[in-house]
Amino acid sequence: MSSIPWSRRMLASLVASLAVVAFLPRVLAGGGIEEDKFRQLEEILPTPNVYRSASGAPGSSYWQQRADYAMRVELDDAAQRILGSERITYTNNAPDALRYLWIQLDANLFASDADGALAQVAPDFTKFPYRTLGRLLALQEFDGGIEITRVAAADGADLRHTIVKTMMRIDLDAPLRHGESIVFEIDWNYSVNDAKTIRARTGYEYFEKDDNYIYEIAQFYPRMASYTDVNGWQHKQFIGRGEFTLELGDYEVEITVPADHVVAATGVLQNPDAVLTAVQRQRLREVETAGTLQFIITPEEALANESSRAREKKTWVFHAENVRDFAFASSRKFIWDAQRHDMEGNRVLAMSFYPNEAEPLWSRYSTPAVVHTLNVYSRYTFPYPYPVAISVNGPVGGMEYPMICFNGPRAEPDGTYFDVPVGEDRHFWNRTKYGLISVVIHEVGHNYFPMIVNSDERQWTWMDEGINSFLQFLAEQEWEEDYPSRRGEPKNIVEYMRSDDQVPIMTNSESLLQFGNNAYGKPATALNILRESILGRELFDFAFKEYARRWRFKRPMPADLFRTMEDASGVDLDWFWRGWFYTTDHCDISIENVRLYSLDTHDPDIEKPRLKEEREAEPVTLSQSRFESAPKLVEQIPELKDFYNSYDELDVTPQDREEFTKLLESLEDHEEEMLGTDYKFYVVELANIGGLVMPAILDITYGDGSSEELRVPAEIWRRDPARASKLLLTQREIRSIALDPHLETADVNLDNNHWPRKPIKSRFQLFKEQKPKNPMQKAQEANDDKVTQRPE
Repeated sequence: MSSIPWSRRMLASLVASLAVVAFLPRVLAGGGIEEDKFRQLEEILPTPNVYRSASGAPGSSYWQQRADYAMRVELDDAAQRILGSERITYTNNAPDALRYLWIQLDANLFASDADGALAQVAPDFTKFPYRTLGRLLALQEFDGGIEITRVAAADGADLRHTIVKTMMRIDLDAPLRHGESIVFEIDWNYSVNDAKTIRARTGYEYFEKDDNYIYEIAQFYPRMASYTDVNGWQHKQFIGRGEFTLELGDYEVEITVPADHVVAATGVLQNPDAVLTAVQRQRLREVETAGTLQFIITPEEALANESSRAREKKTWVFHAENVRDFAFASSRKFIWDAQRHDMEGNRVLAMSFYPNEAEPLWSRYSTPAVVHTLNVYSRYTFPYPYPVAISVNGPVGGMEYPMICFNGPRAEPDGTYFDVPVGEDRHFWNRTKYGLISVVIHEVGHNYFPMIVNSDERQWTWMDEGINSFLQFLAEQEWEEDYPSRRGEPKNIVEYMRSDDQVPIMTNSESLLQFGNNAYGKPATALNILRESILGRELFDFAFKEYARRWRFKRPMPADLFRTMEDASGVDLDWFWRGWFYTTDHCDISIENVRLYSLDTHDPDIEKPRLKEEREAEPVTLSQSRFESAPKLVEQIPELKDFYNSYDELDVTPQDREEFTKLLESLEDHEEEMLGTDYKFYVVELANIGGLVMPAILDITYGDGSSEELRVPAEIWRRDPARASKLLLTQREIRSIALDPHLETADVNLDNNHWPRKPIKSRFQLFKEQKPKNPMQKAQEANDDKVTQRPE
C-alpha cells in the first residue's frame, strides 16, 4: 500500500462525488473498444408483438393450440410390447390455416435408422464400462421403432401420411382454419426397451428372482407436435437429449394389463370398483379423510402378489384435464402408499409406488418428499392445481410427466444404503438417501416447469431443468440443515465455470457441452445468485412468482422470463442475462492494489515534521550502511561546506507559516474545516480477470478489530469491464479486505481475493518407494503356493 498526499482541490473533488474512480473505456490492440457488458438486449431479444408483450407477459392476442386424446392401450406382459389406438381432437387456435399436421413418434428413437443412433459419436475407449458395451450390443438386436398400422379420419377414411424418422406428417384434405377442430385416429404398436440395458426415459426392468417386470411407460403414443407463434411447427428430430414440446389438453386413457398388475398413471382413476379390491378401496377412503401417510398395498401384500400369474386382464381408466402429456407404470410388485394433502383448497393425493427392493428408503422418504415439494414450489409459484402427485420406483433414474414421475434410487439388496456426513464425501450421487429425496423433489417439481409453465424443452433445456434445479435447491435447503445440495450454491459451479469445454446457456439442447452443468447447474446457480446477491429475496420472489403466474398453462420463451423479471423487479438486468446466459465468461475479480491517500493540510508545522518522519523511516541501503564509517573529505577540510550542507528543505521557515496564513484567509469557513478532516481515503483497485461483470462484495476489517461489509453493485464495471477502483472513506485504519467473503459470486480464484495477499495453502503426503519383485521371485512364490495348496 502506498501513501500519497492529496491537495485541497483533489479532496474537494472526491468529497463532492463520493463516487467510483473509474477508467475510460479501454482501446484494444486492434483499435476497437472493449465489449460493452451493459449493452441492452433489445437487439438480441425478439421484437415484442400482440402475442408476447414487451413486459414479458402474454400479449393481448396470445394463442396456443390444443390437443385432446382418447386412448386404448394394452400392455403385453409376455412380449413386452405396447399396442394402442387413439383418437385425437386437434383445435387450431392459430391465425394461420394449416394444410398438414405434424405428429411426434418418439419411440422411433430406437429405430435402426434413427438420427439419435446414427449421429452418436464413438465412445472413449480409454475408459470403457461394461454398461456401455452392453447397451451397444443390445442395440444391435433391439428395434424399438413404432409401427403405425392406421391413420384415419373420424369417418374411417385413410389419411395420407409420411413418416420422417421421429416425426410424421398428416396431410389434410382441406386446410384447418382458425377456430376449427379436426378429429383423427391412429393405431400403433412397438416393443418396450429393457431400461436397465438400453437406458432411456421409459422401459421395463426384469426381476429374475421372481420372474416379474416393472414397466415405466412414456413417449408411448403418437403425440401432436407443437405449433407456436415463435417457431411455427416445432418438429426438430428427437435425437435423445432435447426433450419434448407439447400441447395442453384432456386425456381419457384405458390401460389394459394383467389382472394382478397395479397401475399408476397421469390423472384420476375412474373405475376403482373394477380394478381395486374392497380393502384397497377402503384404505383409499381412509386416506382421503385421515390426511396421514398410509399403505394402500402393504409390503407383505406386494410380496405375495409377486407369485401371482393371472390369466385374466383388467382395464384401468384414467382421466386427466389440462395436461401436456400422459405416462403410466404397471407391475404386480408394487407397494402403494398415499397421503392426502391440502393445497390452498385443492385436495391432492400424494402417492408412491415401489417394489420391496426399494425398501427401507421409499416408504420413509418418497411420499413425504412429494408433499414437501408441493409445499415449497407452490409458495414460490402458484398452488399445485392437479388432483394427484405420484412417485414411482423402477428402472428409470429420474423422469417427469404430469402428475407422475419415475425415480430410481434404491437401497442395497440387504437393505443397507450408502450415506456419509456432509463434507466427508463430495460425491452427491453416492448418497442413496439424499439421492432419493433430491430426485423426487426434482421430478415432482417438474410438474410446475415444464408441465404447467409449458416451455419448449426441445429447444431450451435450461428453461425447465435449470429453473427446476433452482427451486429444487430451495426445497432441499428447507428439508434439513446443511442438506448436501449438488447444485445451486455458487461454489459448486466454480470448476465448470473455469473449464474450457462449454457453450453459453442459450444454446440448443442437442449442442450443449457438459449437459448437466450447462442446462441444470449453471442456470440454477445464476438464479440463486440473482435472488441472493443481485435483487435480494423480496424483489426476486415477487418477480419470479409473477413469471410463473403469467405463464401458467402457457408457453414462455427465454425473452418472456428475462423481460418479466425486469418488469416486476424494476431493475435493469440485461448485463446479468448477457453475461450468465449468452457468454461463457466466468467470475474472477482480483484485488490488485489498495492505495491510501492522506490529506495535505498545507500547515508546515504538521506536514514537514510528518515528511521528516517518513524520510527517517526509509530503509538504509546496503551502500549507505557500508560507506557510513568511511572518512569524508568535508570533515577533513571544513572549508568545503557551504549553506546547503546544513540546509534542510523540511525545516519549517517563517515564509512557510506566512504562506499558510494567507491560504487560510482565502478559504471559506467550511473549506478551512475540511483541512482538519481525519478521514482516510482508501482506493481499492479491482481487476475483472474472468470477464463476467459481477458485484464486488468487500469484507473490510479495521485496525480496531471491527469489520463491515460493502456490497458494490455490478455497475462499477459499466465504463470499463476490465478495471475499476472503489473509494473507501473511513476514519479508521483498514487492516485487511476480503472479496466475496460468503462465496456468493462463483469466483473461480479465491487466492487473489485478499488484501494483503494470503499464503496459498496446500498439503502433500510422503510415500515409501517399494522395490518391485523380479520374475524369478514371482515364479518362486507361485511354486510355494502350489506346495501349500497340495492335499496331504
